Amino acid sequence: MTATFLAPELETAQRESALGRTNPLVKLGISLAWLVGLGLTLDVRPPLILAVITLVAGMELGGVPPGLLARRLAPLVIAVVAIALANLLFSTHNPDPAAHELLRIGPLRITQEAVTAAAGLGARVAAIVSVGAVFVLTTDPTRLMDALVQQARVSPRFAYGLLAAYQAVPRLGSDLTSLRDARRLRGLRQLDPSLLVGLLVRAIRHADQLSIAMDARGFGPGPRTAYRPIGWTGLDLAVGASALAILVAALVSSR
Repeated sequence: MTATFLAPELETAQRESALGRTNPLVKLGISLAWLVGLGLTLDVRPPLILAVITLVAGMELGGVPPGLLARRLAPLVIAVVAIALANLLFSTHNPDPAAHELLRIGPLRITQEAVTAAAGLGARVAAIVSVGAVFVLTTDPTRLMDALVQQARVSPRFAYGLLAAYQAVPRLGSDLTSLRDARRLRGLRQLDPSLLVGLLVRAIRHADQLSIAMDARGFGPGPRTAYRPIGWTGLDLAVGASALAILVAALVSSR
């Protein structure tokens, strides 16, 4: 099974770039380590440092085109801004008389403590979003599952079943388009609750075909050989060590 519905430049980034050739388990470990590290500080500087480094690394070392990265991040950036704004406006620091007031608009009071807390939370969410986006854009899903099966000893049935479900999501989008086109040709409304029934039927058919194909390829109990062997390289060590050093430096900068 190979990844589908990818832009050609994204396929090149996942196959030829330095981050694309890095072991997926190393990148997954880095993401988890950075996530834990972000939970150890409330300062705005470490998450901003990690977010900027992640985006630069995604473009320079991951080969992700800036335009593609911006398009993928645009909805997430809106969510980050909304989260920070909601925490700013409804912060418990605003009604506190002891808090330092920065702005008052009618009954709305904005304090310095609320701004600091909202900025820290928004920066942490932005860092998490950046790390997740670069990880997804520079990692081939099939290679990730191969690494989980071969090196992390995850059950092949679970890993490749999860991969099949992940690759089925874009297919649901094309199925929805086909169903809407069919309804338009019949003179019916393109958006209707009955579309969900059609999508469910198509999803069941795809799942049935996939289960037969996986069974025919021996996805069952017993020892298995690897078609794409995954090993550790010096690049994995360099990327992992650099990421840990960046995390430590970012956390130290908040002191």
